[in-house]
Amino acid sequence: MSDTKPAINKVVLAYSGGLDTSVILKWLQDTYQCEVVTFTADLGQGEELEPARTKALKFGIKPENIFIDDLREEFVRDFVFPMFRANTVYEGEYLLGTSIARPLIAKRLVEIANQTGADAISHGATGKGNDQVRFELGAYALKPGIKVIAPWREWDLLSREKLLAYAEANGIPIEMKHKQGGSPYSMDANLLHISYEGRHLENPAAEAEESMWRWTVSPEAAPDAAEYLDLEFEKGDLVSINGERLAAHELLAKLNQLGGKHGIGRLDLVENRYVGMKSRGCYETPGGTILLKAHRAIESITLDREVAHLKDDLLARYASMIYNGYWWSPERRALQALIDNTQQVVNGWVRVKLYKGNVIVAGRDSKTDSLFDSTIATFEDDAGAYDQKDAGGFIKLNALRLRIAANLAQRKR
Repeated sequence: MSDTKPAINKVVLAYSGGLDTSVILKWLQDTYQCEVVTFTADLGQGEELEPARTKALKFGIKPENIFIDDLREEFVRDFVFPMFRANTVYEGEYLLGTSIARPLIAKRLVEIANQTGADAISHGATGKGNDQVRFELGAYALKPGIKVIAPWREWDLLSREKLLAYAEANGIPIEMKHKQGGSPYSMDANLLHISYEGRHLENPAAEAEESMWRWTVSPEAAPDAAEYLDLEFEKGDLVSINGERLAAHELLAKLNQLGGKHGIGRLDLVENRYVGMKSRGCYETPGGTILLKAHRAIESITLDREVAHLKDDLLARYASMIYNGYWWSPERRALQALIDNTQQVVNGWVRVKLYKGNVIVAGRDSKTDSLFDSTIATFEDDAGAYDQKDAGGFIKLNALRLRIAANLAQRKR
């Protein structure tokens, strides 16, 4: 740890109120001798956040320097929904539940820094993870001159034992679960998902324990009767469930509840972290799993073929931008503009059937933007709507290069 620190007058700390960020709060006060502003975000993690205020006050934080913000609607409306317009999936499976929350937190950290006159922000992400990259790239994109304090890259409290010793020496409350070893998992939750990492899961050969899962029942224990949902979309965004129009965060919360009831959205994944290592994590994303399936279904009848294929070609690039922390980058913004343009015609409804871990599309229609023409697609008499002889010339033209190559190969034998 360096003996000299840059002069910091005031720092905004992303503060959960848990042990790690409480240690960071005290460490910032001791190490930088600076005023601390705490920011706690409600992203729908389902936890009581007011205790964070009580703990911050105990550390001497001024009441006007304690921010506890309900960001649920902004999170879903301005981050989750735009991401799902692109059908975003990282490495074929991961719905980016943790990744997509970080740019919003970075944005709010910078906003509070501007509001309070702070010259630095701080976060509790470790030096091994992706979140440090996401927080800091977002902060620098929004406020280039901001200073970032990343304690895990500076201090020597790199083990649980050292953290506990520091907490005890400084009068930081240690909950019984921490004294007894705590949860066997490192968890992160928001309205889109809950993630589990560490301890038992660090062995990729070990099956996740059934007792770990919190949002979903096992598919085996799900109801024996299927449940149908009618989902309505406008310009690519979900606007109602079974005819009930709700705010964006309420829609996602309802899908989570319904999907979890039917064992939908579990994922066990070994992913490639941006910092270079492979990491095993388990995720529950019930609402997002339903939303992705339904969105692709409404696009299937409203998007032009080549537009849909272009979106799929760009999907992996878009997912990597979010996973790697480039939400606020010019390339992500440019790609988002293209994606949002394609969504102007993505209007209609999709019926899905939920059954024992599965989301099954059971119908879809768009009264205004469907490109599906039954008079052409029919296997019955189409009354001349499609001339089947046209296919012959198409096939011959597309086969020409194959025939030329095959003739050349035969001559060389």
